Amino acid sequence: MKLNKALLCLLAPLAYADVAVSGQDEANGFLEDSHLSLLNRNFYFRRDYEHGGVSGLGRNAVKPVDRRSDYSEEWAQGLMIDYTSGYTQGTVGVGVDAYSFTGIKLDSGGGRTGLRLMPLDSDGHPEDSFSKTGGSVKLRISDTVLKYGNLFPAVPVFWVNQVRLFPSSATGFMLASDEVKKLHLDAGHFTAKGSVDSSNNDDDLALDYGLPIAIRSVSYLGGIYRPNERLSLSLYGSELKDVWHQYYGNANYTLPLGDKQSFTLDANVYHTRDTGKQLASTIDNTTWSLLATYKLGGHAFSAGYQRVDSDEPMDWIGFGTMGGGVALANAVQYATFTEANERSWQLRYELNMAAYGVPGLTFMTRYLRGDHIDNADSRNTYYTSRYRYPEGSDPRHWERDIEARYVVQSGKAKDLSFRLRNAVHRASTGYRYADINEVRLIIDYPINVF
Repeated sequence: MKLNKALLCLLAPLAYADVAVSGQDEANGFLEDSHLSLLNRNFYFRRDYEHGGVSGLGRNAVKPVDRRSDYSEEWAQGLMIDYTSGYTQGTVGVGVDAYSFTGIKLDSGGGRTGLRLMPLDSDGHPEDSFSKTGGSVKLRISDTVLKYGNLFPAVPVFWVNQVRLFPSSATGFMLASDEVKKLHLDAGHFTAKGSVDSSNNDDDLALDYGLPIAIRSVSYLGGIYRPNERLSLSLYGSELKDVWHQYYGNANYTLPLGDKQSFTLDANVYHTRDTGKQLASTIDNTTWSLLATYKLGGHAFSAGYQRVDSDEPMDWIGFGTMGGGVALANAVQYATFTEANERSWQLRYELNMAAYGVPGLTFMTRYLRGDHIDNADSRNTYYTSRYRYPEGSDPRHWERDIEARYVVQSGKAKDLSFRLRNAVHRASTGYRYADINEVRLIIDYPINVF
């Protein structure tokens, strides 16, 4: 991907923008539009390994010698301070953003670690506390914003992890433009990352699967077009230096069916091809998913199907040993159902109790099953050097998730939320992930300081 040419195409709409009604024209000032927020997060996480299994070895796995229990358990308190300035007035607005995270261990031990809420010391024990600080500068012209520094990108081809005590981060620049009505454009270039349990912002970029390799940079370009309230179309492309070109497409359509009823169809597809020095070896992967959802009042019923059309797994950019996000229907709490040639389906039910007079209370449950996993014909030496499914076997697995969430709607505790998540995963011999039962309890209390 020629990023410089791509950025010129992205910035071209500026020449035609109506600056009189742009976001920058309405800027009140650097301090006048500033915001400071504080998020208190309490995170309890326990994962039990059934049959003595541990991640990466399947049901018949043998525990490593340094694990003294058949479960991992961590409990931590996090404090996240986020400052967002306004923009200076004028044609070009200038501003800064900054954040500071502090994590405190409440309970865990050397034999119960591995869930990445807290970093580990040299002896494999969780640290008592850790902190992370970062910031960025930003420029705004009309309705286009350019940021550089420690950022939190969330596009389908480069998506930071958000499922631990603190989010992971990335160092580089990103640009977002809303110059054209109904069209949102994104571009970015990043050269380093900060993992979910790291105090650094300059760790090497990595993949989610396989062995570690040194990756110099990732660049992306894409956007979302919304011609009307029912339809959205997305298209993104990225280049992971000397590893791959990855392309993503999405179509989401909602059809109203009368009073309090609707039908939504969401389709996602990724295509990944090796490039340059082929640091992750040969790659030719197409992975897609389709999710249909019928809503009736406070109820939502969904059915999904996902397929990996490749002899190597679907992969994406990771953040240490914690992966980033991926926009596939069956990438869920524990498993992603993205192994070589894997096919999987999902059934899901959601309930919003606001329809029954209890606003803020929601429930969700889903069941997923995957099979047809086979990389025996793969020509890729990077993924299969770590793990190859045994010949003649038919690895398969399933996952069941249950979640309840409540958000306080008013009073002094407004926006205080409680989220309880449970996952059960079981796999046949030969599948790479463990049989687990896990519970996550996350309590968030955001405070808007100013």
